[in-house]
Amino acid sequence: MSKRCITAPGAPPAIGPYSHAVIAGDFLYLSGQIPLRPDGSGIARGTIEEETHQVFANIQAVLNASGAALKDVVKVCVFLDDMENFAAFNKVYGTYFPENPPVRTTFQPGRLPADAKVEIEVTAYLGGR
Repeated sequence: MSKRCITAPGAPPAIGPYSHAVIAGDFLYLSGQIPLRPDGSGIARGTIEEETHQVFANIQAVLNASGAALKDVVKVCVFLDDMENFAAFNKVYGTYFPENPPVRTTFQPGRLPADAKVEIEVTAYLGGR
């Protein structure tokens, strides 16, 4: 099985030694995305809803650069800075997966990079493309 690293134009530059995504076999693994601005000017601070929308914009940029889309996502891992934000986050999240949503796990870790309110990592199935 080969591994191909993806650097996505239109996504925020990596803030560490990692790839935006890696294609391995039929799967695409995205690094966790926080609400960084695509121009590299830092985090787009806002409400949980605003930060979640920015995270999904970043995810979509990486998916697009990899030849995938949200419909290909099979697994999502969500990290929230505060589970009190779960209901508000969930409303926004549901707009991105209105049908056949992927499986999902949600955690509240001790702290997120750059003190973001949300970080999301996804795995997509490419179906042998």
